[in-house]
Amino acid sequence: MDYRTAGVDVAAGRAFVEQIRPLVQRTQRPEVVGRLGGFAGLCRLPSNYRQPLLVSGTDGVGTKLKLAQTLGRHDTVGIDLVAMCVNDVLTCGAEPLFFLDYIACGHLSANILTAVVVGIASACEAAGCALLGGETAEMPGFYGEGVYDLAGFCVGVVEADQVLDGSQVQLGDVVLGLASSGLHSNGFSLVRKIVADRQLSWQETPVGDRPLGELCLEPTRLYVQPIRAALKEQIPLHGMAHITGGGLPENLPRCLGHGQSVVVNLNSWPIPPLFQWLGKVGEVSQQELLNTFNMGIGYTVIIPPAAVKDAQNCFERFGIASYEIGTVINGDGTLTFCP
Repeated sequence: MDYRTAGVDVAAGRAFVEQIRPLVQRTQRPEVVGRLGGFAGLCRLPSNYRQPLLVSGTDGVGTKLKLAQTLGRHDTVGIDLVAMCVNDVLTCGAEPLFFLDYIACGHLSANILTAVVVGIASACEAAGCALLGGETAEMPGFYGEGVYDLAGFCVGVVEADQVLDGSQVQLGDVVLGLASSGLHSNGFSLVRKIVADRQLSWQETPVGDRPLGELCLEPTRLYVQPIRAALKEQIPLHGMAHITGGGLPENLPRCLGHGQSVVVNLNSWPIPPLFQWLGKVGEVSQQELLNTFNMGIGYTVIIPPAAVKDAQNCFERFGIASYEIGTVINGDGTLTFCP
């Protein structure tokens, strides 16, 4: 017996690393030191920071992976993986610096995993962060045939005196909601249950002319470029929140200051048809929808009323619609909806 007959092909793992090497190299920043294949990745701090603070974040893709593997489409979940991490790091005003991935599978399929890494690398390029390294673990007997899992880790950098920590948020500030690209990477256990219990097909087209599976696999939007542009233009962003699991009620209050709450107008942005369809066919209450999905708002910024127009113009240049969805008020750190 040998390792290969036990289900782990070391030679295939080495070949996979060589296959993805050009993808990784395209993401490199000037601060990266060394090469792919070492035991650890090395990266200098950017030289233009006076008092740099490192910011870190980690996440996965969740059960959206189950849908991707069911449909045999693996080119978008890598984008989700990066977006879930860099969008989090971005909320304190940080610039994403580098990213690492962890891929675990039952059997290493170079074609499938290369498609995943293509998505990871393209998202890293778009976010301006280096794909500094990663790990691929072949675990037969633990993961079934054709099954893989993803986790990601991002490190960013921010000036110590420019960290957004809630203290900048003022009463009367406006909450500007940036449109999501779809479901992003949250709520898929509920989506899959609705489809299974109602005996629906991922190939049907309940909303528009795109198959349901394709709509659901639309990758998470990356907000790095528009937010970094707004910061560079010195648009006063007082707070930011990435709208992930728990929706607006759980995530938006996390960027508020002490003694503050926020009121959100449910009629202030168009809720995409996919969310409306899920609520109707799954008989899901509006409150449950709001507590599970982003409902069309993937990211929020809190800004003074006078800066709203400049911010919206900035985001529009990146093709992202934004809406005045709420206001900061006195309170106990909660979110309320009106009407």
